[in-house]
Amino acid sequence: MLSKFAVFALFASLSLTPAALAAQSFTGVVTDSMCGVKHMMPGRSDAQCVQECVKAGSKYVLVVGTKTYTLSSKPEKIAPFAGQHVRVEGMLKGATLDVQSIHGVEAH
Repeated sequence: MLSKFAVFALFASLSLTPAALAAQSFTGVVTDSMCGVKHMMPGRSDAQCVQECVKAGSKYVLVVGTKTYTLSSKPEKIAPFAGQHVRVEGMLKGATLDVQSIHGVEAH
């Protein structure tokens, strides 16, 4: 039989779950998993390099300082922001960011 404290602890932990799963906001640069922040295609813009690498099998990523997050969403939602500074809101699961919204921002 569960004690009153155990029942309270169980309900308290369950009530924290939605807050722990709340969307977070990240600001960084949309790039690809192969190049990261250093694009290597001569004569191509960062955005063009990202698009070419994604076509070749790389994944879209968001670089935030020294951290890199794989972006999980339909590619057509992320593609217009390739090579740009953005704010992404979404659910972080490990190193994967499930994109709920993405918006361009001015670079600092």
